[in-house]
Amino acid sequence: MLKQEDALLTGLAVAAVVGGIYAVSMPTVAASRASAAGNQHIEATRKSTTWTASIVVVGASLLAKDPTVFVIGGVVVIALDFAHRVANATDRQSGKIANSDNAAPAAPVTG
Repeated sequence: MLKQEDALLTGLAVAAVVGGIYAVSMPTVAASRASAAGNQHIEATRKSTTWTASIVVVGASLLAKDPTVFVIGGVVVIALDFAHRVANATDRQSGKIANSDNAAPAAPVTG
């Protein structure tokens, strides 16, 4: 177990890494909200980004052998996942959460 000060600093460092993972892997929350509700590409990216960030948090927690690292990193993963999930579910016209029945299909990929 780490000293309390070291555990807090390690937890904040892990939180910064998690934020970086989301910043690199995901569009901004504003861009997700501006796209059509229920975008399948954003949803798939959100899931894989959340898994990646969660694995980093668990790995760092196991290496540090301190639950404080897990709690701080886990809270950041949950907060960012929730923000992106809500942004992708929000209808850009009405600003309300869209029904999954009204979700727009993913745009076809041309190339």
